[in-house]
Amino acid sequence: MKFKCLYFVILISFFSCKEEKKTTAEENSAAKKPNIVFIMADDHAVKAISAYGSEIGKLAPTPNIDRLAKNGVIFRQNYNTNSLCGPSRAVILTGKHSHENGFRMNGEQFDNAQQTMPKIFRNNGYQTAVIGKWHLSGKPTGFDYWRILEDQGKYYNPDFITENDTARVEGYATDLITDYSLDWLKQRDTSKPFFLMVQHKAPHRNWMPALRHVNKYDSVEFPLPDSYFPDFENQEAAEEQLMTIYEDMYEGHDLKMSKAKGTDELASNPWTDDFDRMTAEQRKQWNAAYRPKNDAFWEQDLHGEALARYKGQRYLKDYMATIASIDEGVGRILDYLEAQGLDENTLVVYTSDQGFYLGENGWFDKRFMYEPSFRMPLLMQLPGKIPQQSEVNAMTQNLDFAPTFLDVAGIEIPQDMQGISFKDVVYGDKEKLDRDAIYYHYYDWPAFHMVKRHYGIKTDRYKIMHFYDDNDAWEFYDLQEDPKEKNNLINNPDYQEEIKIMKQKLDSVQQHYNVTEKEFEKASENSIENAYKNFERMRGKPIE
Repeated sequence: MKFKCLYFVILISFFSCKEEKKTTAEENSAAKKPNIVFIMADDHAVKAISAYGSEIGKLAPTPNIDRLAKNGVIFRQNYNTNSLCGPSRAVILTGKHSHENGFRMNGEQFDNAQQTMPKIFRNNGYQTAVIGKWHLSGKPTGFDYWRILEDQGKYYNPDFITENDTARVEGYATDLITDYSLDWLKQRDTSKPFFLMVQHKAPHRNWMPALRHVNKYDSVEFPLPDSYFPDFENQEAAEEQLMTIYEDMYEGHDLKMSKAKGTDELASNPWTDDFDRMTAEQRKQWNAAYRPKNDAFWEQDLHGEALARYKGQRYLKDYMATIASIDEGVGRILDYLEAQGLDENTLVVYTSDQGFYLGENGWFDKRFMYEPSFRMPLLMQLPGKIPQQSEVNAMTQNLDFAPTFLDVAGIEIPQDMQGISFKDVVYGDKEKLDRDAIYYHYYDWPAFHMVKRHYGIKTDRYKIMHFYDDNDAWEFYDLQEDPKEKNNLINNPDYQEEIKIMKQKLDSVQQHYNVTEKEFEKASENSIENAYKNFERMRGKPIE
């Protein structure tokens, strides 16, 4: 009997060991596939990351985002295809231009049934999650878990949507998105590789810093660009936009300026919910921070150029203070990955959905194909694969993200994706991608900031774009001679041969990407007129 018992014990132990070895083997197999943490901010300008070496970055460093450049690679020529929140996200999810994925401008309906990157990851054994800003119509598809901000999202006490409900959560959006992302990482299925999208609202308008950062840069004087008071020549669309800091910002909502000295009541503030949703204690701390600034402003009695410069400073101080919380969140995620030993097999990506204006041409916002909004930050690390402190100077786009991430994971790239994998470039095995021009097309007109529809291409040296709809204007720039794009050379006789070549190349690129006549449809005169009237009503009376 003893021998029988011993036999069964040995037999059970044998099968237990086999099962344990099988589980370990599965986990090891999963571990060979790289995890991916894709962190994306909203409207984060290249100049606002200290790793890029700008003067603004030096005054407001981002040490945790910079860790990615130190541990991996920084991209010098990364661009978007359509500089607007929703369209950029649709391009990233699908690897297709806006006219192909069907989401050209905010307010349109994104087809969630179409093929997307997270669906492909999920179908190939990855556990997938998205947390934070979605900003596309409908519920996310292709994710094992999702917790998204309602619509654009709010900085304070935001509403989060899950599969089961919508709930308002007390706290600061950037911190909450980081918290939820870390919670998911801790509770995930460790037998599977994971693809996690951490999608921040910040630093989107209206740039509300966390309470701990509301005074962070009060004593800092940020440099305003030389072009802060621009002189547009032969740049019709640039001249007619409505995104100038000192003319088009809402003094209360955007700049947090009061109506008068001695009051906390905000000046022009068309979207009151951003502040009204704060708790009494949050608002008390907020007012305690901003009342002294506002009272000091009224005592200065500023006008004209001095007032315009003051507004630029208020904008930059809040914008950079809002980024401070993102940087802290990136640090918390990197610390967790390192503490768990996950960093060695995890591709960590930091980017933005587009670039942003920090006073160039006197502007805020994005939309234009000019460099500040066209160009996006991109930093990545993957130890053992991506060389430390390396640079990529090849032209890449958000169009390329999906093919690249799939390629890094060893997953076949669908043939209908229009982007190109830059895995070999980022690994240091190749210097450039197999293309010499990138395509851009912006559609959101008439809409906020009244930037006219336009499309164009960029090569290493030249850029050509065509503004159309209620106008018909071409612009051409020699970026080597004129990196700030101040001199439109479209009529310069010395460049006519290059312009001819660029127009031919533009035609070829549009054919390659299946751009049809539908993409050049125009808005009605009535809709344009009504848009201008609506923005006049919203603007109210500015502080002068």
